Amino acid sequence: MDLGTRYIGPSGIDPIMNRIANLLPKLGISVMGSRLLAVRGRKSGEWRTTMVNLMVREDGARFLVAPRGHTQWVRNLRVAGGGELRLGRKVEAFAATEIADADKVPMLRLYLRKWGWEVGKFFEGVTKDATDEELAAIAPGFPVFQIK
Repeated sequence: MDLGTRYIGPSGIDPIMNRIANLLPKLGISVMGSRLLAVRGRKSGEWRTTMVNLMVREDGARFLVAPRGHTQWVRNLRVAGGGELRLGRKVEAFAATEIADADKVPMLRLYLRKWGWEVGKFFEGVTKDATDEELAAIAPGFPVFQIK
């Protein structure tokens, strides 16, 4: 699989679980930093939403990681350059900058430390304890955006 186009779509009961997970931030419930990401569709211009884990580093910098790879929200965010994070009635507009593959290793490690229990299956055996080289090798398949 080409890591530059890697995408793992929902399967099995994923669509049902995704509907439930997307409902929680709409109701104002955040589980470990979850938010509803809203991004304008790159073709339709309509708002598209999905639940994401908002990762905040110790220095306050904030990131979105795409564990399933180059998803529709990733493609839309690249074109739109920003979007909204929603939690209940709170809406926060943001601008996004994609992180270069060479700079993703610390973000991927932190993401796996916090949410590996939830998204580990998408990392195909790579864990928070992986070497920097192992994380660098998979980096092209995991888009990361800094948001401001």
